[in-house]
Amino acid sequence: MALPKKVRLVEVGPRDGLQNEKAVLSVDNKVTLVELLAKSGLSYIEAGSFVSPKWVPQMANSNEVFDKIERQPHTTYTALTPNMKGLEAALESGVDEVAIFGSASESFSQKNINCSIDESLARFDDVTRAALEKGMKVRGYVSCVMGCPYEGQIAPQAVLNVSRKLLDMGCYEVSLGDTIGVGTPYHTKQLLEVITPHIDANAIGVHFHDTYGQALANIYAALEFGIASIDSAIAGLGGCPYAKGASGNVASEDVLYMLDGMGIETGVDMQGLLRASHYITKVIGRPPMSKVANALMVKNP
Repeated sequence: MALPKKVRLVEVGPRDGLQNEKAVLSVDNKVTLVELLAKSGLSYIEAGSFVSPKWVPQMANSNEVFDKIERQPHTTYTALTPNMKGLEAALESGVDEVAIFGSASESFSQKNINCSIDESLARFDDVTRAALEKGMKVRGYVSCVMGCPYEGQIAPQAVLNVSRKLLDMGCYEVSLGDTIGVGTPYHTKQLLEVITPHIDANAIGVHFHDTYGQALANIYAALEFGIASIDSAIAGLGGCPYAKGASGNVASEDVLYMLDGMGIETGVDMQGLLRASHYITKVIGRPPMSKVANALMVKNP
């Protein structure tokens, strides 16, 4: 299959990235980050999460973030909403789109959201139906698609089953997440050979963590299947609180450099991304995990 000519970068740093960072950020810090990301040309930013602050304290002020950001007309601002209470809060905050998350691993589902896969899907069905009734699009995540910290390797068929259920309940796209970053291009190909005969590539996104340095290679493998929706996080922020040793998401700067070098259009400006990367790493007090950011910031400090 020919590589896509255009790719949508889904920026998850302000949510999936920051929720796993130790540094506590103010509302203004988060607002500044989201605004810098939007100004870089990103068309899709996951800016927060409406979950219990007891479980994810970093996301406790997402409503204030959505209230304060100066929105760009070209950008969709989204939030994770795992239950009806979260959806109601998202609607009050004027979120453009919401996301729900399932797991391909029973053990991970129990550890992460304290219920089985089937129970989680029943809960998400109510959220999705209510969101669609309000005219709001819903994106689905599937975690642990190539490995689980408790079960080990996950069968591609299990990933397909959950993905189809999310699409059947109304999600327009499912993002396949290698939550602990154990996948290789070979595993990515194996997975997509099972998925793509049943789900169109236009309804699939990919979400790779870079724990073993395989994320860019995995993304390239996904591009070969025609997948044109890629999740990434500025400066490689994040990790997974329920997956020990899992490092952050693949860095947005690294993904953009690769796509630019392949002549694939994204609409995102590298210098704009670097400004966001420089800002957030200064705030959290550590250098970016992005090789591209570190290389280019040395050349253009």
